[in-house]
Amino acid sequence: MQKTLLFFFFISTSIGFGQMLSNPLLPSGADPWSIHKDGFYYYTHTTGRNLTLWKTRSLAELKTAEKKVVWTPPATGPYSKEIWAPELHFLGGKWYLIFAADDGHNRNHRLWVLENASADPLEGTWTMKGQIKTPDDKWAIDGSLFEYKGKLYLVWSGWEGDENGEQDIYICRMENPWTATGKRVRISSPTYAWEIDGKIPRPGPDDKPVVLVNEGPQPLWKGNRLFVIYSASGCWTESYALGMLSMDGNKDLLDAGNWQKQKQPVFKAVNVSGTHAAGHNSFFKSPNGTEDWILYHANPEPGQGCGTNRSPRAQKFTWTADGMPQFGQPLSTDVTLPIPK
Repeated sequence: MQKTLLFFFFISTSIGFGQMLSNPLLPSGADPWSIHKDGFYYYTHTTGRNLTLWKTRSLAELKTAEKKVVWTPPATGPYSKEIWAPELHFLGGKWYLIFAADDGHNRNHRLWVLENASADPLEGTWTMKGQIKTPDDKWAIDGSLFEYKGKLYLVWSGWEGDENGEQDIYICRMENPWTATGKRVRISSPTYAWEIDGKIPRPGPDDKPVVLVNEGPQPLWKGNRLFVIYSASGCWTESYALGMLSMDGNKDLLDAGNWQKQKQPVFKAVNVSGTHAAGHNSFFKSPNGTEDWILYHANPEPGQGCGTNRSPRAQKFTWTADGMPQFGQPLSTDVTLPIPK
């Protein structure tokens, strides 16, 4: 009998039977991003000082996963400081890391791209392809590449001019993962009350006392409906939450009039134990492709702002019968979930 129980325990552990996911996935890590390919999750987040990748069969095991610093910025130059919101993409048979960086002055933040031809992004050589010179070449962060109906696009958070005060969501076409083309189109600006909490306690040299924020855009689609989920209000406030843009995916993505904004946030932490200022999300599929998951960061306590207290969390979401995502509410850290199937 004892041998039978030990055998059952070994088999159930090996196949992940009953394995649970506990949030946060790591003690610290803002702007989390993950992609699943060839049986592995590749994960990254903002470290501020380099680009680090994690590799694991299950995000539930992220704390013990293999990890590697794959790129360290030069000591000086236009992409040497404030390395923010990296994303890892596999496009045209190669890996690409897109990230925001500056020279130590926030007003000079732009988007940059690295390329790697290795089958495993933790191996091989990462080569700088250069700056994504977004149309008008203005301040830009939180870039996300996506292919839709055979065309490559970029969405990002940027300034309309050369002065801080408002961050908007833009979209443009891409010739390749590092070359923008055509015009930039603004598809969202902070206008609703829940989007405009942006009073800065200690403004920096490039900041106004109040900054209105739309940032962290993430594409999502189902059938012929396309969505962009974005973060609104300052990450330094308790109002930080996710909003949603949507459109008929058969229409022109570069026509701002085709995008509709939800009047209320679609994901916001309100009186949730261990989860405050939840935002800056990404999405991933479960290994068998049947489940949709949202990956986001949050603070364990109120009032902790945009620092290193932010940690990555994940939870499953569903869809309505008419194809709208239902994210629910950010979960308490007391809740455990079955791992993605």
